[in-house]
Amino acid sequence: MSVTATYPVTGMTCQHCVNAVQSEVGEIPGVTAVDVDLAAGAVTVTSEAPVDVEQVRAAVDEAGYELAN
Repeated sequence: MSVTATYPVTGMTCQHCVNAVQSEVGEIPGVTAVDVDLAAGAVTVTSEAPVDVEQVRAAVDEAGYELAN
């Protein structure tokens, strides 16, 4: 069974931003898919089990952006 969660991301303005967030979040253990919606300013993470929001926050920070919440 997979788990999907969507998080708001601030600061993304272009395809490079999308690629950076997708790459970093995709490296979180257990993550099976990452969908970044530039227009909505959000990242949707699909994983094998729930992912700690702090792991997602750290990955988004590493990419140079921030979770909005």
